[in-house]
Amino acid sequence: MTIVAVFNQKGGVGKTTTALNLAAALARRGRQPVGIDLDPQAQFGSILGVAAHSGDDSIYSLFQRNRPLCETIRQSASGISIIPSHAELSKVDAMYGKGYNAINRLNISLQAERQGSAGGINTPWVIDCCPMVSVLSLNAIFASDGIIIPISADHLSFKGAIQISKTLHALEQVLKHRVNRRYLLTRFDSRRRMARDVLLMAEKEFGADVCRTLISENVSLAESPALNKTIFEHAPNSSGAQNYDALLDELLADGFIE
Repeated sequence: MTIVAVFNQKGGVGKTTTALNLAAALARRGRQPVGIDLDPQAQFGSILGVAAHSGDDSIYSLFQRNRPLCETIRQSASGISIIPSHAELSKVDAMYGKGYNAINRLNISLQAERQGSAGGINTPWVIDCCPMVSVLSLNAIFASDGIIIPISADHLSFKGAIQISKTLHALEQVLKHRVNRRYLLTRFDSRRRMARDVLLMAEKEFGADVCRTLISENVSLAESPALNKTIFEHAPNSSGAQNYDALLDELLADGFIE
């Protein structure tokens, strides 16, 4: 059971797209992934056609009354199980504070799933984080075996990734271990000099933590969320589908996903 969070403090970098299509790639290989929508915008669940009608039907109930995760898992037509989000999730910071108990809640619940049978010992979990450092994203970082940080191929996104690196370094003093991470270049167009420059800067700054797989700028990837489909449902032969399949191959090969 591998727990992967997809996180970036900057919006529009392919965070939800990556969480969605990585989970879809896992589902295509029979791995039965479970997605957690930890973003109050609830786009992950919405794209999969799974909406929570109240906070209690969503991941919010974990924080509100410590409801077991297995009770909120829903099935989607895409073959991805998901725990949906709800707008009430935005209250978590204000209502539950930022103490250790608050930011470790998801970790405790996922460890219970590891020890039980509901999630399955080989089930991968993919967490779509909110785009800010908050109680929610800290919960994801504390709970995860590894973090994928999407970087759209532009300078502002690269600077955001540097800030995340600093945040992770600070958290490692609490966690007592290095946070396993991968930096993923998205919206990459090799014809653009800026894209090539950002790739070189990322490789220089983050070294072997930069994924070899690049997610190309692709119309089908941009279209699929509006159609409530993963890239594999919408355009299985597109470069976007090929890229996310290749990303999963890479993450499996280097042990980032077991």
